[in-house]
Amino acid sequence: MRQKIVAGNWKMNKNASETEALTNELIEKLPQTNAQIIIAPTFVNLSLAVSRTKGTAIQVAAQNMHQAEGGAFTGEISANMLTNIGVNTVIIGHSERRAYFHESDALLANKVNTALAHEMKVIFCFGEELKDRTSNSHFNIVELQLRDGLFHLPESAWNNIILAYEPVWAIGTGETATPEQAQEMHHFIRETIYQKYGSAIAENVSILYGGSVKPDNAKEIFSQPDVDGGLIGGASLKADDFVGIVNGI
Repeated sequence: MRQKIVAGNWKMNKNASETEALTNELIEKLPQTNAQIIIAPTFVNLSLAVSRTKGTAIQVAAQNMHQAEGGAFTGEISANMLTNIGVNTVIIGHSERRAYFHESDALLANKVNTALAHEMKVIFCFGEELKDRTSNSHFNIVELQLRDGLFHLPESAWNNIILAYEPVWAIGTGETATPEQAQEMHHFIRETIYQKYGSAIAENVSILYGGSVKPDNAKEIFSQPDVDGGLIGGASLKADDFVGIVNGI
């Protein structure tokens, strides 16, 4: 059975004291669940989060990492730096990294390779923009992002891959993706994986939905047969909202 996952991407929010407070509140309020719970604070607060969540069911992920092992890359963070402090999961290819920092599929493929070489779990993000949806090219875009970012991997690598579909057109645009639209794309993603790697990998890879999940829509979205949880943005910054989403899994 596929792993259910709810991951909170805190983005560039929460200083150290706020990170500690939110983490403590989540530890106190999160229900018993079979789902895997992940939080992704900023780089400067990762060690704090790892320390605070030790011995709990919460895992800590990084929001990004550099593809090189080290060197003259001012401001960047390597896989070894992350694993050395106990961070063994990383988000790669988030729509904001693609849009604001111009990260290409080729670059992201290199980042995936580096993370896997360090035995990290990868939450690989992808998804279409509004122009792709309106031009009816959304399936093609998603297939290309999967192919160029992940389809070079051997079958064994997929044990450490988590997929996160982000309908960029439905995040902060006023447009709304329905649960049926989420299921349609998730089914397409699973079929695309099946065509490349076969049924075992396609049926076992977790596919998260990253399109403005909130407590009041989480249950309906998560009940779709090919939706295995969510990558949560803004709603992960308030403990009660995040707990409400986890209750929907």
